[in-house]
Order: sequence, then C-alpha cells, then structure tokens
Amino acid sequence: LFLATLTYDTLRFEYEDFPETKEPVWILGRKYSVFTEKEEILLDVTSRLWFTYRKNFPAIGGTGPTSDTGWGCMLRCGQMIFAQALVCRHLGRDWRWIKGKRQMDNYFNVLNAFIDKKDSYYSIHQIAQMGVGEGKSIGQWYGPNTVAQVLKKLATFDTWSSLAVHIAMDNTVVMEEIRRLCQSSVPCAGAAACPALESDVLYNGCPEDVGLRERLSLWKPLVLLIPLRLGLTEINEAYIETLKHCFMMPQSLGVIGGKPNSAHYFIGYVGEELIYLDPHTTQPAVEPGDSGCLPDESFHCQHPPCRMSIAELDPSIAVGFFCNTEADFNDWCQQIKKLSLVRGALPMFELVERQPSHFSNPDVLNLTPDSSDADRLERFFDSEDEDFEILSL
Repeated sequence: LFLATLTYDTLRFEYEDFPETKEPVWILGRKYSVFTEKEEILLDVTSRLWFTYRKNFPAIGGTGPTSDTGWGCMLRCGQMIFAQALVCRHLGRDWRWIKGKRQMDNYFNVLNAFIDKKDSYYSIHQIAQMGVGEGKSIGQWYGPNTVAQVLKKLATFDTWSSLAVHIAMDNTVVMEEIRRLCQSSVPCAGAAACPALESDVLYNGCPEDVGLRERLSLWKPLVLLIPLRLGLTEINEAYIETLKHCFMMPQSLGVIGGKPNSAHYFIGYVGEELIYLDPHTTQPAVEPGDSGCLPDESFHCQHPPCRMSIAELDPSIAVGFFCNTEADFNDWCQQIKKLSLVRGALPMFELVERQPSHFSNPDVLNLTPDSSDADRLERFFDSEDEDFEILSL
C-alpha cells in the first residue's frame, strides 16, 4: 500500500544511473559513450516530451473519465512517439530542452498539440474518442496498432505539421505506396472534412499561412509506423539485433510496446537493455498560467530513464521512423536493405518496391482502413489484450 502512494518526487531517487560500460548508448539514432558523454545522454533523454497519466483534466466527451490512470499508458506512448516526430519536424533532432530557459514558440505549439483538452490535435481526449471508431470504448486499453491507426486519422487535421502518416501492415513496407503518399501536393483531404471546428482550433493557435509553402512542396514529411509481432508470447531472439539497429538509424522515432498490458516508449538501448520513458506516473493536469504560458517541466523526465532487458519485451510492438525529406527516405531504404545482410539478424519486416501480387486478393489485405477486414486484422494485432489475459489464468 505504501508503494502505491509514493509521489513522483520520492520515486525519482529509485532510478538507476547508466551502467559504467564500454558499450555505446544509442538514443534515437545518436551514439554516446557513458564515460565521456553522460551529461549529453541525460540532456537528450530529458529533451524528449514525456507524457504520463494525468488526473483532473476536463471529462473526456463531456461526461467521461477525468483521469487516464490504469488505462491510458499506450495512448501516452502513442503521444510520445508522435511528439518526437513533431519535434523533428518543427524543432529538429538537435533541439534540446534546458530547464528554465525560454523556449521558442514552435516548442509550445508542439506541446499544445498534446495538452489534455478536447481541442488539442493529439490530446488524450481526441485519441480516446477517435478510438471509438476503431472499436475501442473510452477507457479501454489499446494495443500498438490501434494507437497508430488513431494517430494517423488525427494527423489529417494537423494542417500546421502537414505530415504524411503511413502504417505498414502485414509486416511489409511498400516503397511505391509511401512515395505516392508523400509526393501528393494536395493538402490533406481530412482537414476539409471537419468544417465544424473553428479555424483557431484547427490550427492550435498557429497562424494559417504557416507551413503553406511546405504543404505545396513536393515531399510531405513522413511518419512511418510499423506494427509488428515478434514472436508469440515472448520476443524471438532472432529479432533482437534488428531491433537494436532500428535505434541506430538517424530516422528513428523509437518503439512503442512494453510488457503485457503495460506500455512503454523505448528510445534506445545499451548492451542488452532497452532504454525507455515510462508513462506510469499520475501527475495533475496542467493549465496554462495567467500569462498564457504553459508550465512545461512535468513534460520532461528529469531523472535517468528506465531500463529493462530486451528479452522481457512483449512481442507486440510498433516501430516508428521520421523522414523529413525524400533523401531521408531513400537513405532509410538503403539502411534497411543493408540490415538484411547482417548475420544473425532476422528482418522484422519486408521492404518491397511495389505491392506484392498476393495483396490484391481482398481476403488478404487490399483494405481500406474502415473495412471489416481491417477490423479483423486490427484484432489480430491487438490480440495482446485478450491473449495475455487468457494465458495468465
């Protein structure tokens, strides 16, 4: 009982520092040495946006929950991986958060997109309510694929970021599909599909002409999410080297997954351990101050991050990548192709130029996101919800 009532402040002393090891530490495509760059490692980790359970936010849907404790961990991990994409998009991978230092407006625009209120693009309110269309009632636990599908739908309203979001299903990344998606210069169809929202809500307070030039450019920044199942009840060892390589790529957004029904946002690894941000801390919801400025310290994890053995990872995950330009995407494809040549590393997914002919059979996967087949596939990828409960009996 005592443990359950520990506050966030008392918890901070329980986190272990990084092990003194010659092994490099990889954080989202950056390589560090524990011996010479410990401060830089911690600054990089602290600079990631950290979303945890919150309490006392406005009721979801007007009458629903006012806290997501106990059910929102995967939704918070989805927010974290997507926030990292927005940070790369608007601030750059080199951007760092320093406590007490005045941040640029774009930083607050990114943070505001995730605040716990109904009109933020990627708020817990939006994710929970959009999930109803994916067959999840409000307050129900999500799997990695569900949260990816929901974020993709929400991104169409984020005209400021103008992202192309692709979810590669069936363990296959089709290059042709991605190029078609990213090279479409037409503004997102979804943005016009919601005229009921006021323009200031749609833009989260960003001026309307921001990003217009980018929207009309030839390549939309790509967020690529790949839901995977790397084994039945535990991760197959053959995938471990490939998973590590994902954190070494400069395009890495990390991985969402965790242990059965307990989600984490994995941002790197050292040796045989994954490094992650943990959403399982309940903090009070944050309100903008009198000046309209948002107190932001609770959105940054200011203690050493958590670690766990890679072997403990639940096999159901989603891997994320961000390609700001076409050159970034071409480079990512080359790295994935090289990865298939690494000895002892089993590919986690296939990279193909165009859709394999067997996909054209509607019983396999030529699906629109709203078809009943997609729902069936969704249930397969979310099977950790039911399967692990059954197995634990």
